[in-house]
Amino acid sequence: MQPVPRRIVVVGAGLAGVRTCAELRSGGYDGELVLLGAELDPPYDRPPLSKAVLAGADPTPLEPTWYAGATLRLGVRATGLEPGSGAGVVRTTDGELAYDAVVLACGAAPVALPLTSPDSPPPYSLRTAADAVRLRAVLRPGARVVLVGAGWIGAEVATAAAAHGCVVTVLEAGPAPLAVAVSPAVGARTMPWYAEAGIELRTGTAVSTVDGAGMVLADGRRLAADVVCVGVGVRPDTGWLAGSGLVSDRGVLTDDAGRTNLPGVYAVGDCAARWSPRAGRRICGEHWDDALHAPAVVAGTVLGRPGSYDAVPYVWSEQFGRFLQWTGWREDGADPVVWRGDPAGPAGWAAAWLAADGRLTGLLAVDRPRDVGTARRLIAAGHRPDPSRLADPGVDLRAT
Repeated sequence: MQPVPRRIVVVGAGLAGVRTCAELRSGGYDGELVLLGAELDPPYDRPPLSKAVLAGADPTPLEPTWYAGATLRLGVRATGLEPGSGAGVVRTTDGELAYDAVVLACGAAPVALPLTSPDSPPPYSLRTAADAVRLRAVLRPGARVVLVGAGWIGAEVATAAAAHGCVVTVLEAGPAPLAVAVSPAVGARTMPWYAEAGIELRTGTAVSTVDGAGMVLADGRRLAADVVCVGVGVRPDTGWLAGSGLVSDRGVLTDDAGRTNLPGVYAVGDCAARWSPRAGRRICGEHWDDALHAPAVVAGTVLGRPGSYDAVPYVWSEQFGRFLQWTGWREDGADPVVWRGDPAGPAGWAAAWLAADGRLTGLLAVDRPRDVGTARRLIAAGHRPDPSRLADPGVDLRAT
């Protein structure tokens, strides 16, 4: 029988780390529990940062009761991991911390572009509450704002900047917004939204170097700006784990119970690349839904009661007055098989991906929230819809 750890260290005070603490305590753990947070701010919710906070609201704190049972150490960054056959050690900016079990919930960090020169002022990015407050302060009417990247975050920041009266330009290296997230064909359907909002969108425009006053494009031209914000994706914040023996590939590899290749070491949330038996592939969640729900399974695993977390992925975005929701997965580069409704029309629409055997595997919906909730359940059940009925927006997904 697996012994109950005497001290559990949770690295990362975002939603995944905080929920892990809550689930450990609710699961009966009464030993020492330490929660490390690299930021000085108490734990807060991240999705509102690019939406409500940029619009003027305060950051939304996470429920304090979720981590009340842990010793919270803010402003302490993990710098290394020394696993052991029994106990191990987390090296931190505040000294070494021994553990019997450690849960890695260290999240992700924005991808940085090369600076134009070593002493160039850095551009803005958006990952933390402090980032959001600093960026909001410079979104003034008439300010020339250039955003690099038209993914989920880029589109949301562009929406906020335009609402503040800024003169906004968005540069995207790919052929369309959201090309990586949901395919160029779907991303192309969002391009008119930028023009409607008075935003200049330049696709196929790569950036060579960047600084706080502009950037050098791949063709050598210089583009000046009052505000530069880079949003070209995130990577798991796992550089500090180098030399620990953990196996990583775009995230710390785990099974569906949250276990890594090292005994006593677990991973959850944005930093984890979890195995999905349902999808038959690894999934890098990098979104709120995984961070909220996966900790229940990981906490059980730590306490010797392993389960399986294999939820169908889900993410949402609010941009240009529209509500986008994505659930499921798709093969890299794969375009949707079925369009549900008219993307050029005034009503909501959706795009669906089907596997070779006809199973529904993914759905992106614009202003059709009921479709996504149903699609998520159908994907989990292995549903094979009739494509002609799926294409009819008047047919309930359950009847396809």
